[in-house]
Amino acid sequence: MKITRFNEIHKALGAKMVEFAGFEMPIQYPNGIIHEHHVVREKVGVFDVSHMGEFEVRGADSLKFLQYLTLNDVAKLNKGNIQYSAMCFEDGGIVDDFLVYNLGDYYMLIVNGANIDKDWNWVNKVAKDFNVTLSNVSDDYNLLAVQGPNSLKVIQKLTSNKLDGIEYYNFELGKVADIDTIISRTGYTGELGFELYFKGDEAVAKKMWDSLFEAGKEFGIEPTGLGARDTLRMEKGYCLYGNDIDATTNPIEAGLGWITKFKKGPFVASELLAKVKEEGPSRKLVGILSDAEKFIPRHGYKLFCNDKQIGFVTSGNISPTLNKPIAIGYVASEFKEPGSKIQIEARGKLFPATVTKMPFLA
Repeated sequence: MKITRFNEIHKALGAKMVEFAGFEMPIQYPNGIIHEHHVVREKVGVFDVSHMGEFEVRGADSLKFLQYLTLNDVAKLNKGNIQYSAMCFEDGGIVDDFLVYNLGDYYMLIVNGANIDKDWNWVNKVAKDFNVTLSNVSDDYNLLAVQGPNSLKVIQKLTSNKLDGIEYYNFELGKVADIDTIISRTGYTGELGFELYFKGDEAVAKKMWDSLFEAGKEFGIEPTGLGARDTLRMEKGYCLYGNDIDATTNPIEAGLGWITKFKKGPFVASELLAKVKEEGPSRKLVGILSDAEKFIPRHGYKLFCNDKQIGFVTSGNISPTLNKPIAIGYVASEFKEPGSKIQIEARGKLFPATVTKMPFLA
């Protein structure tokens, strides 16, 4: 397993470490996932997400290449803008979902950690017909996600950049704790938050971590692990690659039609996806809410209606905020409307559930 430059810090704090995306990562700290979840919703938490991948795209055809590679319209990005996007195989299956950063003279893609090698191979395959230079700089960057209502107050103590002027899905270059940093107004929790990209060894990483926690003492800052990251993103209806989307799902059925921009011109699988949109997908990714007690929906559980299987759960857990079971899953399109009554099968039993709009939390 690979490790991030915060590995010894996590262990010193008593984190439960697990294998994730080929890295040894903290799933939770001694106070537990539910506690950490509420810390992010109410105060401020810090996630080590250095396992994420970073690809740089340079060259005369950078924009042309990204327009063909990705679903979204990269031409709309100015320097300092960020875009949520995805890329597909020729059959319409999703390679990955990711962020595109416009850094002025080059672009940077932030890809899922578990997909770095697969994504790298794919972007290089697509790039063969374009005048671009690609660089995999994933091992160069450290990445901390500072998330929660107090996140801006914490980081503002450590930088001269005016953070309240950075709009959602925008970034600035600056210094945080005297360390050169990409200060990104993004996150995977649905709360006010920033992601801090910076280079450096374990000593630099420790300086950033210690500075954040010293600045955040008065704001209730705590370390938070991947377990809370998962429950937080589920409450906001954010997809997780490998669960909710993968090579067997297409963006139209996965509810990603809003980032699939057909008007920009041809892109990988655009004709196929346009046909899916026109004809309508046979299934849709939906939110599912249950009032059943002592029940936790899990990935892979089957969904039923009138004794007929109509789909399956892709993500599920107890929502710490709502204190009830929530799930995300694919259902046959006839059951996609909010209010549709369905059932979740678990342990040989059927538990009542209702299709609902996402996000589960506004």
